[in-house]
Amino acid sequence: MANDRPKLLITGASGQLARRAAEIVLESYPPERLTLVSRNPNGLAEFAARGVAVRRGDFADPGSLSEAFAGAQRLLLVSATDLEKRIVQHATAIDAALAAGVRHLIYTSGLEPAPPNPAVVAPSHYATEQHLARSGATFTVLRNSLYADFQVPEAARAIEAGRLMHNRGEGLTAYVAREDCAAAAAAVLLEEDYGDRCGGAVYDITGPVAYSATDLAGLYAALGGKPVRAEPLSDAAFIARLVGDATDDDHLKYGAALVASFGRSIREGFMSSCTDTVETLTGRPARNLRDVLRESLASEVSTK
Repeated sequence: MANDRPKLLITGASGQLARRAAEIVLESYPPERLTLVSRNPNGLAEFAARGVAVRRGDFADPGSLSEAFAGAQRLLLVSATDLEKRIVQHATAIDAALAAGVRHLIYTSGLEPAPPNPAVVAPSHYATEQHLARSGATFTVLRNSLYADFQVPEAARAIEAGRLMHNRGEGLTAYVAREDCAAAAAAVLLEEDYGDRCGGAVYDITGPVAYSATDLAGLYAALGGKPVRAEPLSDAAFIARLVGDATDDDHLKYGAALVASFGRSIREGFMSSCTDTVETLTGRPARNLRDVLRESLASEVSTK
């Protein structure tokens, strides 16, 4: 019976990853057993119309979380976007979930986040994983690789310029489609039995092929139908290239430093994991970066 099935909850449900995970869950799960939590619940009206419980919950407002999480048994904690505040926000959310009676937490983390990973996102992921481990809860950590979807702008620029400027060195990355991250998260959320284990499981969620910068340049060239060469730069030179003449734009400089931190992380080997976990969890192969780019670039060209 539907009422015998666990109550599931997804946080950050207005975001792309969480929204897609919710859609996948609803393909096989009764909507009345799913709750979506967001700072902006008005953006989830289509789910409410299907019978899904939609609630306001803000990690920066601890008082909102008790009611938001009430009744949930399994919770997908999608990492928040404010890198400077999310260590505290995630800890607050985890504590609130356990206080509300949540029996299993699933967290979307990043690859190999422990020090000395230089990626700007790594410290907050590591702190959250440590908080989960100390909490005594059962949990699953999904360490998502870099999104294949985010490579589309880089590919378009490289094809246009005929060169791929990067600070990745010879490092490798198995870029993963956001669709596959959502499918993996939904699969874990729907898992029938977590058992009585203490602690938790950790999965690397990656694409099926790891690419170097040279590999990427070759892929971009093949997709664009024109030569593309890889041009390695130092971190400082790469940041300067991204910022260009906008030296007074703090937002742009922050974004450039963030991108450069991923390049350094790749160069130093922290992003090299390449697994078949997507297929193991979902029952279907992970999408290749080539296919994600081919579809996205074709769409981009058709809209110009």
